[in-house]
Amino acid sequence: MTRHFIIDTDTASDDAVALVMALQWPDVEVDAITVVYGNMPLEITSANARYSVEVCGKETPVYEGCAKPLLRSVAYADWFHGPYGMGKLGQLKPKRSAAGQNAVEELIRRFRAAPGEITLVTLGPLTNIAAALTVEPRMAEWVKECYIMGGAANCVGNVTPAAEFNIWCDPEAARIVFHSGMKCLMVGWEHCRFDSALSDEEMAYIRSFDTERAHFALDCNSFALEAGRRIQAAAGLMLPDPVTMAIAIDPSVCTRRSRHYVDVACADELTRGMTVVDELHVTGNQPNLDVCWEIDKPRWKEILYQTLR
Repeated sequence: MTRHFIIDTDTASDDAVALVMALQWPDVEVDAITVVYGNMPLEITSANARYSVEVCGKETPVYEGCAKPLLRSVAYADWFHGPYGMGKLGQLKPKRSAAGQNAVEELIRRFRAAPGEITLVTLGPLTNIAAALTVEPRMAEWVKECYIMGGAANCVGNVTPAAEFNIWCDPEAARIVFHSGMKCLMVGWEHCRFDSALSDEEMAYIRSFDTERAHFALDCNSFALEAGRRIQAAAGLMLPDPVTMAIAIDPSVCTRRSRHYVDVACADELTRGMTVVDELHVTGNQPNLDVCWEIDKPRWKEILYQTLR
């Protein structure tokens, strides 16, 4: 039975690999991709998403959404992903144009038309999703489940000591989504670290597939690989968005999940964008989010390999 996904992304290197994974998985149909600013400006994230679709030989429509956060000035991650977000591939020029600049309206329209049937996977700042929920709060009920690549569950951040980049970009948007009532699983960036990162040997194995997708996945991450090693002492290539996509494709990849009250720090202090997980229920607040605590690392990598062969 075919499963239907909509993916919201600020497409740079790891997002592109996650898109390829979903587009290549046998029983997943990606109905639409919505893009948002984040890793790169909107026009670049859009081009990167459309090119990723073309690498897979698909015609999935890409809709452009919010170009900046709800309330804050915009910030990008070119310091990590490179000037166009795609490593040694540089500026990509897809053949197809964006399907439109109405991503927020398109999200509402598609989920309204098929309530409880479409899975949402978010790979960037949650601005598009928060904007849609602000216009139509019932969308929270229409989403089958939302897999959020964002935050860090009681662990270090990757843009500040406390915060992960996607949530830090627009903490107000994240707070709207977290408290919307939508069924969500938060997959923190910590799950791409250490043994979850791709070693040199594993990257060589992917290169040995000698497919366009395999070369694309590694080439677009060349800048991120070096940045991760230089800035974050990474063990190898960290791919947070593909880890989240692996869980969306096969939920058993998340081997320990539990429901908690989770809030987002929005003050402009050291904790801006921190995802505060009440793991021990000390606040007494009702749980609002599922949190991924552990993953099956070999299984996540096997899913990646299967989609790049």
